[in-house]
Amino acid sequence: MGHPKKVIIIRHAEKPGDPSVDDAVDGAGLSTRGQVRAAALSIYVPAALPRPDFLFAANVSKHSKRPIETVAPLSQLLNVPINSQYKDTDFQSLANHLLEDAKYVGNVVLICWHHGRIPQLTGALGAVPPSDPWPGAVFDRLWVLDYAAGARPGEVPVEDKPQKLLFGDSKT
Repeated sequence: MGHPKKVIIIRHAEKPGDPSVDDAVDGAGLSTRGQVRAAALSIYVPAALPRPDFLFAANVSKHSKRPIETVAPLSQLLNVPINSQYKDTDFQSLANHLLEDAKYVGNVVLICWHHGRIPQLTGALGAVPPSDPWPGAVFDRLWVLDYAAGARPGEVPVEDKPQKLLFGDSKT
């Protein structure tokens, strides 16, 4: 069988910090900055990256709905539904699904996940994560896995890119 053409992995956008100064409605959702990043991503992704054919986000838990909220504006803009059937800890099943189901062959997949599992998800997809662990305060990076013809597990190239969307984002 084949592989997706590319898999783009992002962390969910910013989460609420101190409830006394953060105006997010609840701790499971995005902060105001996170909402701004989600909106900016909906413009940035189709303009600067290959257009995603499929969107995945970690399933809602009692502690977080941020991955779905992060890609919701992109989903609406592209008219591509979000598959959120996989729990954050079920990254191996997601990876197996993407690498074994023929409908993903040659397509671009964007995944929004929790930072604590992104390196493991990347490894399950056959690539070496650029950093492990993903730094806790970093919300402005994306990893692009490029499945070249015949790429074997552990040899899938990964580009670690800055988003450069909001003030204070990393430049390189």
